[in-house]
Amino acid sequence: MSSKPQSTSTSDNTNDTDGNALQYFLLKSEPSDYSISDLQNDQTDEWNGIRNYQARNYLRSMKVNDRAFFYHSKASKPSLTGIVGTVRIARTAQPDMTAFDTKSEYYDAKCTKEDCKWSSVLMEYEQTFPVVLSLKELKDIAAKEPEGIIAGMGLLKQSRLSVVPLTFEEWGEVMRLIEAKIDDD
Repeated sequence: MSSKPQSTSTSDNTNDTDGNALQYFLLKSEPSDYSISDLQNDQTDEWNGIRNYQARNYLRSMKVNDRAFFYHSKASKPSLTGIVGTVRIARTAQPDMTAFDTKSEYYDAKCTKEDCKWSSVLMEYEQTFPVVLSLKELKDIAAKEPEGIIAGMGLLKQSRLSVVPLTFEEWGEVMRLIEAKIDDD
């Protein structure tokens, strides 16, 4: 039997160590650009290069210790496109330094050190799941249960955003689904 993901109980993930309510997110990355394995090797890295205002605002709302699912988008096989692990937010938003780098694809000539419209956060690796909870599986669950928790997920409603907020209930349900999938393997 495969090992269970860490912190699968929803009851222990509502507050940080200072008693502040945690927020939950989903962060999407193409594994050919940056994968959960890359983050595991690096342990921490900037979540940068976001050039959508709504996604940027979600980054700016993140607090230290907030949690996020790491999601592989556009993977080599559809079955590998999905939720692959978790990260912890290790530093709140700051100006995205790629906006100042003329060699970066995310360079923005309009940004200044005093007024940068783009932000990044520091994420810290937590875990890689032994299974992938695929986009297809999430869509199938939403179709079978249109009033269910999964059907309301931003991932399914705002599919083009690379940063999507989740509710506490959505976080818990996804963790439950991953645990069930591990048990089935």
